[in-house]
Amino acid sequence: MRLAFFVNDVATEIDEYTTTRLARAASQAGHEVWYVGVCDVELGESDGQLVARARAAEFEKDDTLETFMERIKDGDAERIVLDDLDALFLRNESIDDLQKRPWASPLGVVFGQMLKARGVTVVNDPMSLIRATSKLYLEEFPAKIRPRSLVTHDPEAIERFVAEVGHSVVKPLYGAKGRNVFMIEDEDEPNLAQMTEAVRQDGYAVVQEFVDGGEDGDARIFLLEGKLLERDGKPAAFRRVPQGNDPRANISKGGRPVPLEIGAVELGIIEAMSAKLVADGMYFVGIDVIGDKVVEINAESPGGMQSVERLYDIDVCPTVIEALERRTQANHLL
Repeated sequence: MRLAFFVNDVATEIDEYTTTRLARAASQAGHEVWYVGVCDVELGESDGQLVARARAAEFEKDDTLETFMERIKDGDAERIVLDDLDALFLRNESIDDLQKRPWASPLGVVFGQMLKARGVTVVNDPMSLIRATSKLYLEEFPAKIRPRSLVTHDPEAIERFVAEVGHSVVKPLYGAKGRNVFMIEDEDEPNLAQMTEAVRQDGYAVVQEFVDGGEDGDARIFLLEGKLLERDGKPAAFRRVPQGNDPRANISKGGRPVPLEIGAVELGIIEAMSAKLVADGMYFVGIDVIGDKVVEINAESPGGMQSVERLYDIDVCPTVIEALERRTQANHLL
């Protein structure tokens, strides 16, 4: 399989992150693996092919993730034809580009759409990712598995929602890593106007009712082709516990990962989401769960495999690559 990972910028990739682990698994399985950044693509002047200045990802016997990534970054870029790929794994985060490089933000799904039309297997599905990159995507799923919520740009509407619902969370419709996420106790919150204004600077706001148990963190659960991702009976899932007085459990905000036991509640949530995720081409996603509610769907470059590996002493990334092999083979038969 000829596989490329599409990222924001190869030079800024972090060795510990999930993309590196997926690339390691693909290389160890004997596949031809490449890294391509947002700025590395060209549309051929005469032949109309999509080509890229790509960097090879070859995991060697004595490599660590650090030396693996160092060699990728230090290697000379090679010109490859993206049309000839078997699969493209979209791992860029459009939210990261939205502030400093807004022109770059949509290019993952744009190039992904072009390559899908040319017969390349693209995950996650680029057409669905256009919707799934926003928190609005959660509203397409059954009401029983998500908190009561409001999506708006109107500060007065936020005030009315909080007055009716009480304890709430407000965050940007397009946001990541816990940026501008605020807890609102009730309508008498003295900083409500400032919180709302901070969120609205990023565009639309999502206001969700606070789910009981949220003060103890949330669960990150990885799904592969609409099912719980696991390997050797161990789940790709963990609980994120907030540190100190910060209610945000994001690992990037200091949250601490602890093991998670998958029970009937979690399996019920997955079952309720499975058919739609598969229909939408959401091949590999992470969902954030509090109690019996999904509070967020991470469809674009979901991360956290380093926590899974450390908590359970297992690498589940080969399972993701093996499923991609099957998907690519099936696509070639169509």
